[in-house]
Amino acid sequence: MFSAPLVCLGVLLFPPMLSAESFSGDASGRLFHVQGSNTVGASLMKNLLVGYFQAQGVADIDVTPSLVANEYRVGGTINGRFVYVDVAAHGSSTGFQALLAGDADLSMSSRPIKAAEVARMQSYGDMRAFEAEHVIAIDGLAVIVSRANPLTQLSLDQIAAIFSGQVTNWQQVGGEDLPINVFARDDRSGTWDTFKSLVLRKRYTLSAQASRYESNDELSDLVAADPGGIGFVGLASVRHARALRVSDEGTAPLLPHKVSVATEDYVLSRRLFLYTPPTLKTAAIRDFVHFVQTDAGQKQVERTGFVSQSLTAIAAQKVRQGPLDYLQATEGASRLSVNFRFSEGSASLDNKALHDIRRVVDYMQRQENQHKQLTLVGFGDANDSDSRALILSKLRAVAVKTKLHKEGIKSQPVEGFGAYLPVASNSGKGKLKNQRVEIWVK
Repeated sequence: MFSAPLVCLGVLLFPPMLSAESFSGDASGRLFHVQGSNTVGASLMKNLLVGYFQAQGVADIDVTPSLVANEYRVGGTINGRFVYVDVAAHGSSTGFQALLAGDADLSMSSRPIKAAEVARMQSYGDMRAFEAEHVIAIDGLAVIVSRANPLTQLSLDQIAAIFSGQVTNWQQVGGEDLPINVFARDDRSGTWDTFKSLVLRKRYTLSAQASRYESNDELSDLVAADPGGIGFVGLASVRHARALRVSDEGTAPLLPHKVSVATEDYVLSRRLFLYTPPTLKTAAIRDFVHFVQTDAGQKQVERTGFVSQSLTAIAAQKVRQGPLDYLQATEGASRLSVNFRFSEGSASLDNKALHDIRRVVDYMQRQENQHKQLTLVGFGDANDSDSRALILSKLRAVAVKTKLHKEGIKSQPVEGFGAYLPVASNSGKGKLKNQRVEIWVK
């Protein structure tokens, strides 16, 4: 059997190399079968599996495409035995369907699991639990145009009007007199689900004139070649197109750059997931999912073009803006590339935040950081009164402080700034994005 993941004071340690006997899979040598998101499966899953095989001492590693588009096998040999993982990347919904049908062991998704999917899979355990839901990378959903298009930014409402067919010429949004051609992902795509949820919301429907594609890369290349084209893709698939700055009501327009995506301040940032049913999880899957969370796994995330969850400190002058009290609280500090967020309708840290606690512990236990001090800064949403928003923002910072203290990491007294500095509109899911805790170090 595979060894269980090692956790020490919140620090993720990579398990020792496995023996050939334990790294053998089923009778054919298959370790597990992965299905789901094309965003995750096109390149990221491939690179993660190759990195994992390399770390375990597998030789002659090869990626073999299937006769079916967007399917492949990653395999290699260990002590003369062939081992492999099969991957099919046809959209997030297909991954959950495959889990339910018993045709996959692990599901890739570029959106959170839906309530209806959780209900259908309740016999597998709680699919939203920490043991089942794994954030593996952060992505910025890029709204892209051709480099021949001089426009640089759009609001969410303008983007929604374009994709719904209400705006059909670039001149209507400040561009040139040129018809707009709309490119969109297909209905099975988690990228489409995210775009529909964050941009179209329940107020708009996609134009019947939109061209639909299963592949991010294909869509991106078609937009890049069309001066009137516009589309949306995962960050790793911008390729030869150009990403626009995007703003929401009350927020500054931002590009999907590494820092704004890592902190999820960019309005179209999103999380990429693996889902593993707790009742079906094998030792092989536990070890692979654990590898993905390590620095080695997150380097593969970065290499693929997504944003890793490994922590970096950002110089204060590049990221500080806001009220005087906020500027004074963060004076001379650097911001860590993470925001802590909370489960919907709860004061509890969400699954990503629980992993991020471990990352902060690891960061602070490094020799060069042991003399540094942490400041936790909480924010809320404008749906509460000013006084309530202020109190809740401080309580969120206290929740993070308590978790860190249990791991032996001390921090300065918390700060709370209520509904200041929103990163999304307070309607719908934007409210959750605004309920966050920043972490500063000096």
